[in-house]
Amino acid sequence: MSAVSDTAPLRLGIAGLGTVGIGVVKIVQRHADLLAARAGRPVEITAVSARDRTKNRDADLSSYAWEDDAVTLAQRDDIDVFVELMGGHEGPAKDATEAALKAGKDVVTANKALLAHHGQALAELAESLGRTIRYEAAVAGGIPVIKTLTEGLAGNGIRRVMGVMNGTCNYILTRMEDAGLPYDTVFEEARALGYLEADPNLDVGGIDAGHKLAILASIAFGTQVAFEDVTLEGIGRISIDDIRRAGDMGYKIKLLGVAQMTGRGLEQRMTPCLVPATSPLGQLTGGTNMTVLEGDSVGQIVLRGAGAGEGPTASAVMGDVMDLARGLRLPVFGQPADKLEAPTPAVTAIPAPYYLRLQLSDKPGALAKVATVLGEAGVSISRMRQYGHADTSAPVLIVTHKTTRDAIDAAIDALPATRVVEGEPIAIRIEEV
Repeated sequence: MSAVSDTAPLRLGIAGLGTVGIGVVKIVQRHADLLAARAGRPVEITAVSARDRTKNRDADLSSYAWEDDAVTLAQRDDIDVFVELMGGHEGPAKDATEAALKAGKDVVTANKALLAHHGQALAELAESLGRTIRYEAAVAGGIPVIKTLTEGLAGNGIRRVMGVMNGTCNYILTRMEDAGLPYDTVFEEARALGYLEADPNLDVGGIDAGHKLAILASIAFGTQVAFEDVTLEGIGRISIDDIRRAGDMGYKIKLLGVAQMTGRGLEQRMTPCLVPATSPLGQLTGGTNMTVLEGDSVGQIVLRGAGAGEGPTASAVMGDVMDLARGLRLPVFGQPADKLEAPTPAVTAIPAPYYLRLQLSDKPGALAKVATVLGEAGVSISRMRQYGHADTSAPVLIVTHKTTRDAIDAAIDALPATRVVEGEPIAIRIEEV
């Protein structure tokens, strides 16, 4: 839709005054003249809503109307854009977003869970009413990946989307490596630092990042959001030994999201993967996010930046607000929502090499038995490394040639019968980047 000429102030109603909400307030207050110059019209906050009026939020809110109920805020006549920063995919966030659209407001949100679970219905509602939903802040914090896909790469057929989309998981994995600490220790450290969600499994279980991947896949491949089809595996089983030994073989372990359209259907995975240590993803440290986009014309591009925090996320919110102030409206997922079809989920992933870690008994012919089981499952060995003995067993690392997860699982299921493998084998996909 084309831009419109309008010099009247764009009036915001902000629901949710946590870290991001206050970050938005500070930007509007600090850069009022700059925003007006860039948008061609003033951008103002007229009303806000949060659960506790008395909380000290380190910002002057005295000039804004206050609503205790987010739905009431969404319906006010003196706001043009409803900024939803409450979080949660049910309850007030969903109710207020629907109310805002029905009241003729556009919506800007940072709520990935809301869009992952209800994005299709909300997009259809918005577009049927001539409204839109903007959500740059919902995926990868300050990285403009939504805008890149919907605008900058609009002339490309997208081949693959992948990335590290949860800064907490990347912090844990790189901290384990740098400090030589086990997972449980670093997990508690991250909790003490406030890096984890109230439900930590949203982070370390891959759910938060899976929400983001499902949104990106919808835009990239022109399908309805299908979070329920994302294969999820968290980082809880990754040991410091896996990290060290992957490093010995030239790899880093990342919680990596990958989405690609294949002849088998749409593949969406948010799982631990090995990536080459020399690749951009392999060199990513700390709480930083990175998305890698591959287009048929542009090739591969890499976007890197802060994935969370007051400034980066508020910056993304304001990018969306500024587009609306300029009159720019696009379909919510890049194409009209009523034209999007539910994707066919890929039953099996594209073949790839795998890293296998086995604890092998010190018995004659043990390696031969393992090799036989792998061969019978259709898995061939590319590289193998055996470490020093600990008592009566020793760790063995195997890098396979390209194979399927089904073949790997079949081999793992058959290994106990050899009576030479102790404990549970670990298998991690190696992603080519």
